[in-house]
Amino acid sequence: MRPRLVHSLLRRRLATSPAVALIGPRQSGKTTLARSLSDVYFDLEQESERLRLDLEWSRVVAGRELVILDEAQAGPEVFPRLRGAIDRDRRRNGRFLLLGSVSPALMTRVSESLAGRLSLIELTPFLWSEVPPAAVPEHLWLTGGFPDGGILDATAFPRWQADYLQLLALRDLPEWGLTARPQQTLRLIRMLAALHGQTWNASQLGRSLGLSYHTVDRYVDYLEGAFLVRRLPSFHANVKKRLVKSPKIFWRDSGVLHSLLNVADRSSLLVQPWVGASWEGFVIEQILGHLSALGIPHQGYYLRTRDGYEIDLVVETEGELWAIEAKLTASPSLADLSRLDKVADLVGATRRWLITQTPRSAGDERRAAADLGWAIERLRRGR
Repeated sequence: MRPRLVHSLLRRRLATSPAVALIGPRQSGKTTLARSLSDVYFDLEQESERLRLDLEWSRVVAGRELVILDEAQAGPEVFPRLRGAIDRDRRRNGRFLLLGSVSPALMTRVSESLAGRLSLIELTPFLWSEVPPAAVPEHLWLTGGFPDGGILDATAFPRWQADYLQLLALRDLPEWGLTARPQQTLRLIRMLAALHGQTWNASQLGRSLGLSYHTVDRYVDYLEGAFLVRRLPSFHANVKKRLVKSPKIFWRDSGVLHSLLNVADRSSLLVQPWVGASWEGFVIEQILGHLSALGIPHQGYYLRTRDGYEIDLVVETEGELWAIEAKLTASPSLADLSRLDKVADLVGATRRWLITQTPRSAGDERRAAADLGWAIERLRRGR
């Protein structure tokens, strides 16, 4: 098993909470990570495993080992029992580890049954700092971070991503409550790939699909809940300029995006007209993913004024504002950094990072033109 950055955070949370939910997309490595912590494991998607848990419940709850409940949303009857077991001995921590693919059903039951009893942690596909150095940045950007999606075996990309989306549309999303027909879901997914990095407009997309904007928003809620897409909200600041208020939509895994857009290798990626938006989304997910894995409280936004000033990522964290711009170039200019400074001044950003593919980073933690590896190392040092 490759070391995961979130492992330390998971251990800290288990030491201070009766239960922890490790959530994230299917096939991101949740089960592998969890089973490195305990051998007491139940897969609640399997009826035989749900029966086994029911028959062994008294013994399992009385034991001292961590109990892992995989795909917990598939066993709704377990949530009240978990609450009862926790409440009978609130001083015991590290008892239950729930794994879930972030279905709306799981989140509803967590909020209803285990509020105040459970800590929530997100596991993303592999991050920059979790893969062999030879795999970053180009290979990770191309194939994305899913363990089986090509980052460890290049021959799997892009076929694995296509099969992954097909299975989600045919089985998982309908089971979680998405009422769209699978073919309609796949059509929506393909259209969202073409909108990567653009301002979200549900009405426009709805007209293309023959659906109301309410229905499109609801469908995309499910895709967001499955960690496929992110709607990055607009940062609302008290500035003397009119701001764009709609969120921007991004595919969270760059490999899934590239598979949808029929890109199979780096050379074909670099000639695409949307390659800059792909790099932007990749940088955003790597920064936010590392902050989450390190347990650093944060909120991510973008900022765009009506007259064209923009910051790709505004991070609000621990009393600071960071302004981060992603630019696909190996030779950033002084004008690029000056443009970032000008917009960052509008919101009083304390850090200004221009993230490029430069081989020579320059600056410090407060103001820099650097590559993504430099930025991630600063995040890890800061913790």
